[in-house]
Amino acid sequence: MNVNAPDEKVINLSKKKVLLLIAGSCAFVAGGLWMLLMDSSEIRSQHRFNNPLMVHGIGAICIVLFGLAGVWGIRKLFDKKPGLVLSAAGMLDNTGALSVGLIPWSEIVGFETFEVYKTKMLIVQVADPEKYIKVGGAAKRALKRANSGMSGSPISISSTALKISFDELLEVCNRYYAKYGGKSSKSQ
Repeated sequence: MNVNAPDEKVINLSKKKVLLLIAGSCAFVAGGLWMLLMDSSEIRSQHRFNNPLMVHGIGAICIVLFGLAGVWGIRKLFDKKPGLVLSAAGMLDNTGALSVGLIPWSEIVGFETFEVYKTKMLIVQVADPEKYIKVGGAAKRALKRANSGMSGSPISISSTALKISFDELLEVCNRYYAKYGGKSSKSQ
């Protein structure tokens, strides 16, 4: 996509939001490390959550998941590409770890809102979800398949790392979809 093309909306990544994500990830990794290193007798003395295997397991999961989120955040901190570009050609997604690149308007059938723990995501409904699930390595494909099972599509866009609010993201995507959606690629 040409960054200077007419009728193109470029939405950059918010470095401030990405830094907050990295800081939060570091805090959860530290908490997970603390849980993983807790002595079994100390865990058993607690009234709640007194199963060492469970506490150590949760600690390990926190380290892995939030460690990956922190690594992703560090990569995005130095990413010079915009987070999302909307144009006559489609949506160019560079917002998350499961980004799929260019999604032509002819393949988009609509948008939905999905909320997880008070975080809203824009779900991009596509005509052939399997086409987007197949892109990437085995772990990425598995995560996109899980995302599709949970939200109905392998493509979700959060405004968490963007310099735009969720409501603005939804409005601009709907505006571009109304203008270019459903057209065949030959008429664009």
